[in-house]
Amino acid sequence: MAKVRPLPPNLQKVAIEELNEDPKRLEADIESLKTWIKQQPHLNARTDDQFLLAFLRGCKFSLEKAKSKIDKYYTLRSKFPEFFTLGDVNDPKYQEIVRLGVGLVLPKPLNEDGPRIMLIRNGIYDPKKYTLLDIMRVAQACNDILMWEDDYAIVNGFIHIGDLSGWTKEHFYQFNPSHMKKITVYSEEAMPLRPKASLMINVPSVFESIFNMLKPMMSEKQVNRMTIYASNYEQMYEKVPLKYLPKEYGGENGSIPEIIAEWEKKFNDYKEYFTEDAKYGTLEHLRPGKPIDFENLFGMEGSFRKLNVD
Repeated sequence: MAKVRPLPPNLQKVAIEELNEDPKRLEADIESLKTWIKQQPHLNARTDDQFLLAFLRGCKFSLEKAKSKIDKYYTLRSKFPEFFTLGDVNDPKYQEIVRLGVGLVLPKPLNEDGPRIMLIRNGIYDPKKYTLLDIMRVAQACNDILMWEDDYAIVNGFIHIGDLSGWTKEHFYQFNPSHMKKITVYSEEAMPLRPKASLMINVPSVFESIFNMLKPMMSEKQVNRMTIYASNYEQMYEKVPLKYLPKEYGGENGSIPEIIAEWEKKFNDYKEYFTEDAKYGTLEHLRPGKPIDFENLFGMEGSFRKLNVD
């Protein structure tokens, strides 16, 4: 038998009806991925049942898509560790970023059993102290934890709420087109978590012009999922009712200090996992067939610093 968590009935129903999950084929599908991984000379990947099941569910049980995602997941982490792997898990800056609460995974999913809600407070960190890459590494570590233990995020996907309060030019200047391209490809083609909507609140007036410049680096799906609100974001409650925001935002979905404390504990609990994770990845010189053209895929250079942002 496959060593996986049983889903509660409400999520099992969604997995069957929307993700094409067949409980009778679960073990066979997982074994197919294990066999395929063993046959790839360039790929050193985890083969834990729960880990592989996350990719199957994220790909609606298409074995070929799951294989592609697993390959890209490890390829991009090996090629760009500064973006997608935590590195030294004992580096105190990562604990500091967690304690800041830049990214908050809210305790109740939407409508109690829908998509997981993530609140990202983009402007809360000091850009003179932390880089975008520091923030990205912690964010990807958070995604990895969700892959392992959050069935609501895996089965129902997630809604991302970006709060741009306190967001400055200095935060913006940490981005460049190459960063955006890497983040887009990783989130769309490597991660099994399925984004359902991206809602931006407390958006400064300059963001609209900036967003228009970012669009070419984003996929069509990402652009279509995004809705931008100014400081008056009551309209957002049609998609995410107020009660599903944290207490500090007027809602009932946990308090920010409680959420931070819970995730600080999770990161400590996963330290050994992240240390072990460093041994997995790809060796491109062993890849069968044509090598990946990284320059063509991620060759966009340049920086937004040259732009005149008021």
